[in-house]
Amino acid sequence: MSLSILTAEEAASFIQHGDRIGFSGFTPAGSPKVVSKALAARAIQEHEAGRPFQIGMFTGASTGDSLDGELARANAVLFRTPYQSNGDMRASLNGGKANYFDLHLSNLAQELRYGFYGKIDVAIIEVADVTESGELLLTSAVGIAPTIARLADKIILERNSKHPKFIAGLHDIYEPADPPRRREIPVYAPEDRIGSPILKVDPSKILGIVETNEADQVGGFEPANDVTLAVGENVANFLVGEMKAGRLPKEFLPIQSGVGNIANAVLGALGSNPDIPPFKMYTEVIQDAVIERMRSGDIVFASGCSLTISPSVLESIYADWDFFKNKLVLRPQEISNNPEVARRLGLITINTALEADIYGNVNSTHVLGSKMMNGIGGSGDFTRNAYLSIFTCPSVAKGGKISAIVPMISHQDHNEHSVKILITENGVADLRGKSPSQRAECIIENCVHPDYKPLMRAYLQHCKGGHTPHEMSLAHAMHVEFAKSGDMRNTKFDV
Repeated sequence: MSLSILTAEEAASFIQHGDRIGFSGFTPAGSPKVVSKALAARAIQEHEAGRPFQIGMFTGASTGDSLDGELARANAVLFRTPYQSNGDMRASLNGGKANYFDLHLSNLAQELRYGFYGKIDVAIIEVADVTESGELLLTSAVGIAPTIARLADKIILERNSKHPKFIAGLHDIYEPADPPRRREIPVYAPEDRIGSPILKVDPSKILGIVETNEADQVGGFEPANDVTLAVGENVANFLVGEMKAGRLPKEFLPIQSGVGNIANAVLGALGSNPDIPPFKMYTEVIQDAVIERMRSGDIVFASGCSLTISPSVLESIYADWDFFKNKLVLRPQEISNNPEVARRLGLITINTALEADIYGNVNSTHVLGSKMMNGIGGSGDFTRNAYLSIFTCPSVAKGGKISAIVPMISHQDHNEHSVKILITENGVADLRGKSPSQRAECIIENCVHPDYKPLMRAYLQHCKGGHTPHEMSLAHAMHVEFAKSGDMRNTKFDV
């Protein structure tokens, strides 16, 4: 059987209004880049002709602008899950133009197999290579590719020459059996490999191959500033203290870290601290800071779901493949984010909060309680199953007009039972073994910005009794004040 070579427009012509499409990738890494643009152009043409054209989107996580951005701007999205970070897509979701359901990333593949969200008509998958017998070599991410390739009626491939064929062996493709036949996932150390380096699909389902040469649309990270550096140092010093107290083993434990500027600063601080030994990572996103620390010997192995690496750094990895090939592995997200594996390995999990409240509840997703930012991503997968769960954030945002610590969060993603440690640039709140009132005192004293400490204490003076003291008429007064005046510091808790 000979696989057809298609143009992006020819590939897009196979997709119809109402189709449910599964996309490869995890973040912009490994996401399709050209068929999606042709699909957006087709949607615009159909709309101009007075005909409806929208698709349902299943992705690994966020994607690049050539996927999420193009389709959102073309009003081509019927629904979207499980995570996004594109400004135009965010506007579409918050504006009611597309339906969105947020989901823990470890859940999506298995729930697609369970049939919870209907069928998948077409899977669009980026590959570095493909054989006529249906053996796919994926690129810089795995995501939900194994599941959508098996479930989809048809498959379209984007063969991207930016990714060399010699990366064969980077991936570990493994799908667990579904209940009631599921067995343990036999990952006992981050470096364990349990599956296949290639993804095998039914070649009769492949509609064709679109040739591309497109870099992953991963933006660079901002240089560390005083705030992110302080957060990173606070995390590193806290973990050193845990080792000295005997609450962490002397050989340390694997790290899971979220993505972004704070995460980069935290990894930098961990790597440069002489009291923290070289360590391994079992995480979802492998980013630039991990690669830097691998070169210095501070990180010895990283298991993830994607290489969310800026293009120049990714090129440097490929140029030095002999060094990196035995230090990296990419897995499907239901394995990289699997609660069973996270609990077994004893992960130290470090994720970023959008806001937290004085009792240790965390909001990772919503601005002022109603507007979706990105989604919960994998933070819940890891937090609830961590050896030690840490949340970080700057204490203020918008030049001090917003406090990241509030009396009551406006939306709850992680409750007080899962959040063990809260860290800002001001200090560390260790919430373990503390009652709600003790947690409130600890967070206000150690994490809240000095401008907001009097406000928090004034709020507590209104809270009369109860296991978790709150005055419901004032609990969201800071959010209300920001909506009114644009500055939470104007809130009045008169006593």
